[in-house]
Amino acid sequence: MSEQASQRSLQLFRSGFFCAESVLLAIAESQGIQSNLIPRIATGFCSGISRNGGMCGAVSGGIMGIGLVAGRNSPSESLEPTFTLAQKLINAFEEQYGSVNCRQLIGCDLATESGQRYFMENNLMKHCLQYAEGATRLAISLIDGRSSG
Repeated sequence: MSEQASQRSLQLFRSGFFCAESVLLAIAESQGIQSNLIPRIATGFCSGISRNGGMCGAVSGGIMGIGLVAGRNSPSESLEPTFTLAQKLINAFEEQYGSVNCRQLIGCDLATESGQRYFMENNLMKHCLQYAEGATRLAISLIDGRSSG
């Protein structure tokens, strides 16, 4: 299932959705979850949280996808299942790509015109596609394995 979802995130990204949106939407679809809030709730998390160079939007989308499945519905429920999976996603992504920070991953500052120009001129979107695919694959793998420990 993770391969199918990761390919779907690439398809969504190439169709015009951005990192967090495509990852969240692919995870939601793979889990049979539909909501008119998906992917719109992820939009502000794209491009390192609205071009601030923070956490990679693909990772943010993966964390939101984990929350769809393992998140809580009441304050009496434990945070631990979600936090544990999110931490595992962050650690695995960082191990695979060297960082979870958008600015570090792409090597430019999207908050500036020069950074945006550099991003486009150097076709850095190809890296973002890899990150979206990887975050989706890792998140789905964690979601699928949550009941087995």
